[in-house]
Amino acid sequence: MSTLYISRLLALAEKAAGANAEAFDTASSAIAETLARSGLVHLYGSGHSVLPVQETYPRYGSYVGFNPLTDPRLMWHNILGAGGVRELLWLERTEGYAEKFLDHQPLNAGDSIVIFGHSGRNASGIDTALYAKKRGMTVIAITAKANLDKPATHSSGKRLADAADIVIDTGAPIEDAIVSIKGWSRPVAGSSTVLAMMMMHELVATTAQKLADRGIELPVFASPTIAGVTLHDTDTIYGLYRERMLDAQTKHLPQFKASMAGKD
Repeated sequence: MSTLYISRLLALAEKAAGANAEAFDTASSAIAETLARSGLVHLYGSGHSVLPVQETYPRYGSYVGFNPLTDPRLMWHNILGAGGVRELLWLERTEGYAEKFLDHQPLNAGDSIVIFGHSGRNASGIDTALYAKKRGMTVIAITAKANLDKPATHSSGKRLADAADIVIDTGAPIEDAIVSIKGWSRPVAGSSTVLAMMMMHELVATTAQKLADRGIELPVFASPTIAGVTLHDTDTIYGLYRERMLDAQTKHLPQFKASMAGKD
């Protein structure tokens, strides 16, 4: 029996794999260069686009160098009320908020950032892309190019794809849901988040191979259920991550002071 959702999702993923071949190569080269120089690869999203951020790092199979930028105000914790979806949706569409969050993040020249956003029209992601480029970073957008037919609503006149250096297309349809149900007026089963995760894991894998080709191996999180791996191994990697973060924060401190003094 054929599946309703999985078969459609796999078809979208296979199509995206071919369409993004060049973008995968360019993006993984940029990320590998950042990591080879001991920089950070930042990860950003709001709403459901926070999920690919969390899926990338830290998790088994990921490695030191990624830095998730997760703002609790841009993640829903309830359906309604405090931490609810309506408040989140309003905030991620509000221009000028993201930079307040980003000002105290260790974003440095030479770093890279991957920004997730299905529609690519929310102020949060666009503001982040513009901010990162101003800081001398490589900006990679993982979004759905199908939404490029919609006009920009940001004051810059840009969508996320317009503000990025490299664009990876998830191939998700505008409506996101991909399964039409007979007797129902609207499709069900969203695709964009799962596809974004798949695109990012491809980058994780491709980047690792490029680093290996340069003789570089980074510490990888492995499950303690594997023979020979212990919880202490994971704690050791957290320590290495902390060292890299401290280095990045030290480098970022003059910029942070300038921002807080209004001299930026």
